[in-house]
Amino acid sequence: MQALVWTAAENMEYMDSLDRPAPGEDEVLIRVEAVGICGSEIEGYLGHNSLRVPPLVMGHEFCGRIVELGNRAAGLSVGQKTVVNPLRHCGTCAACRKGNTQLCAVRRIVGIHRPGAFGEYVAVPAASVVPVPESLDPFRAALAEPLACSLRATRRAMQRHSFANVVVFGAGGIGILCAKTAKLLGAERVIMLDTQDERLNMAAEVAADATINPRSADIREAIGRIAGEKGVDVVIDAAGFQPTRTAAMSIVNAGGTVMNIGLGIDDTVLPINAQIRGEIELLGSFCYNEQDFRDAVDLLINGSVTEEGWTEIRPLSAGGDAFRDLVGGRVKSGKIFLAVGGEQA
Repeated sequence: MQALVWTAAENMEYMDSLDRPAPGEDEVLIRVEAVGICGSEIEGYLGHNSLRVPPLVMGHEFCGRIVELGNRAAGLSVGQKTVVNPLRHCGTCAACRKGNTQLCAVRRIVGIHRPGAFGEYVAVPAASVVPVPESLDPFRAALAEPLACSLRATRRAMQRHSFANVVVFGAGGIGILCAKTAKLLGAERVIMLDTQDERLNMAAEVAADATINPRSADIREAIGRIAGEKGVDVVIDAAGFQPTRTAAMSIVNAGGTVMNIGLGIDDTVLPINAQIRGEIELLGSFCYNEQDFRDAVDLLINGSVTEEGWTEIRPLSAGGDAFRDLVGGRVKSGKIFLAVGGEQA
């Protein structure tokens, strides 16, 4: 089969003679149609993620069709269009017992701990498969996983704040989806910040009520003008760098919430005394539970969230160039999909 293989830091190879995987007894084989490139995969590509070990076929945001069933894969059929929840949990560790399955101590993720969907075929646990309607565009369906991440983070961030002004740092895929979700959850205004004007223009078309480029505007002055006396009760940092984390603490209202979902850097300096005195809630969000994933699929099926106006499609064979363009800051869209299995850009 054809596949895009990560072989070393900053090296993706397109190969056309890999063996087609065989599903285990409790698995299904899926022919991939559409797969998205995740920001975490860029970190893996750069060699910054210890969980990913080359050679590896990455890819965990995807849609395809079942072509083969394992002997014990019940309730599914060949030909079904599906998406896949790539995260599997053990069900017995302390986190799982508390219901925090996304924090499972031995969680395993398709495209990280086992081969993923940057190839024509991928074998996955049957329990991970979520059938979707024939009418659902495969590229829209491939947003299920990043939308589940964004939905969980945004829902938690806004839980105490009805009709809030919400600031989102980063107009990439997660940022755009957080902004869209915030509007669905009742945000009064969504203000997006990014350092690329092209992305901000795109965000203004599909998700944001106002945009700010911190390279050309004073953040606090601009937000004060847009948010007015009400200010900002919720900040979602989908970038995760020192400047965004510092700015988030400086603009959120006392009693507000800062949600960290961006994994840009690890060690960060924060004004903890200001956080204490302002009773600012600091949250982090990682992945999703099964209900989050199902809710995300429903939002895509009913058209509440779409891929229109902020994504682009490239062929799988151009995946190496896509990663290089993403690292080099040459991508103006919010997300790149790779077309596999006959789907054309």
